[in-house]
Amino acid sequence: MLFIPTTPLQTPHSGYHWDGSDRRFFEGWYFRVTLPQDRQTFAFMHSIEDPKDNQPHSGGATQILGPDDSYFCRTFRDVDRFWAWEQALGVGHWRYANPTLPVCYLLPEEFEADVQEGYQATTTWHQGRLHDPATGQSAVWQYKTNPIYGWGNPDQTQQSTAGWLSQFPIFEPGWQILMAHGLATGWIDWQGKRYEFVNAPAYSEKNWGGAFPEKWFWLNCNAFDGESDLALTAGGGRRQVITWMEEVAMVGIHYRDRFYEFVPWNAQVSWRIAPWGRWYMTAETDDYAVELVGTTDLPGLPLRAPTREGLQFCCQDTALGQLQLRLWQKRGGQRQPILSATSSQCGLEVGGGPWPGTWISGPSRF
Repeated sequence: MLFIPTTPLQTPHSGYHWDGSDRRFFEGWYFRVTLPQDRQTFAFMHSIEDPKDNQPHSGGATQILGPDDSYFCRTFRDVDRFWAWEQALGVGHWRYANPTLPVCYLLPEEFEADVQEGYQATTTWHQGRLHDPATGQSAVWQYKTNPIYGWGNPDQTQQSTAGWLSQFPIFEPGWQILMAHGLATGWIDWQGKRYEFVNAPAYSEKNWGGAFPEKWFWLNCNAFDGESDLALTAGGGRRQVITWMEEVAMVGIHYRDRFYEFVPWNAQVSWRIAPWGRWYMTAETDDYAVELVGTTDLPGLPLRAPTREGLQFCCQDTALGQLQLRLWQKRGGQRQPILSATSSQCGLEVGGGPWPGTWISGPSRF
């Protein structure tokens, strides 16, 4: 019997969602490691589309956003070499491997010996080896992760990012932060340069479904100046709800063992997001208020995302964005500051479209 490790911080939706049907389907996993000493970030994006083989878009891919917003991508056409756990976070895909190798989680030394190209990831372990013979580009990595925050207060049951209704196929795509903050130790060899790290900030999330957002935005940071115990994820989009579309957004902050959540069912969330370069959000509940300002002068990196026509370049990212976060507690009609923090290693993204101008939603009170 296969032992599948879980942790007290395991979130809902950590497992694989495909129901075995031939309907249009994708699932994607995002793992990020930030290296403050190098002022760089690595973001690994693994995905699978239409796992029922022989569909027009059947196959998998790994995209990597590397140092200075560089890019590397490899695809995996053979879905029979993909595996994922249904009960917990575990996913892998490979090719050029020992033909007798079982398609399942391997001990790290087995993977190292028998897989020439591929990856595997769990909550606490991530390793892979990719090589593009056409360009000579390569990436090899191995690191372990100690989770600090899942999604919710660390001493309580972890929460669904999109609320309890997300267990039903009402909202598509689904979205779940798997680990808001963790500490990663290991190494990454990027195009021949080796990066070694100990207790580097790590993050992971996932999405899945058969429909795709028309447009979206995202901010993520857990490497703040002078604040080692702080993690932010915020985002919004125009998504499908059964037969109609809606615009929603949220802000989640983990800070000193507390979770501050601003979501449509408990808060008023407003945003002004430019087509590129500026992300501005405010949100407030009865007890707390938050303001986010993300900016970048960098051109950003085009990334692929799932569409009805398969993976397409339809979003733009940087891992080197500027961020200012301010958080208040509301008491007696007054706002008392809890936190003011900055970072120059914030992940910023816009996707979909069209984006004819600034996307404005909600009456901001700031």
